[in-house]
Amino acid sequence: MAALEHDRRNKQPRLLTEAERDRLEEFVEHIHYSSRYSDDENEFRHVQLPKEMIKKIPKDYFDPSKGTLKLLWEEEWRGLGITQSLGWEHYEVHEPEPHILLFKRPINYQPPVLH
Repeated sequence: MAALEHDRRNKQPRLLTEAERDRLEEFVEHIHYSSRYSDDENEFRHVQLPKEMIKKIPKDYFDPSKGTLKLLWEEEWRGLGITQSLGWEHYEVHEPEPHILLFKRPINYQPPVLH
């Protein structure tokens, strides 16, 4: 399972260039964040990107076999302009609607304490 998931991500975070960030800037205020919902272990939310924004995201963020976004590292989704508190993991793309990214984190997540 882990190997399959690893194939769905870039091997390491691929950060946006300044020009790529500039192309996405106009869409950031139109990103929609769902309310949180949960099961016994995790809380979830989905983030809906404007459909036009998808066309401006660099091609190497996409899975060529599916045409959907790969699972994004935190540095990648934050680089796109998605803002949420610490601990969220992009774990799935909703294939019928590839502009919707699914996130999860453990219930009662506590960020690491830095000393």
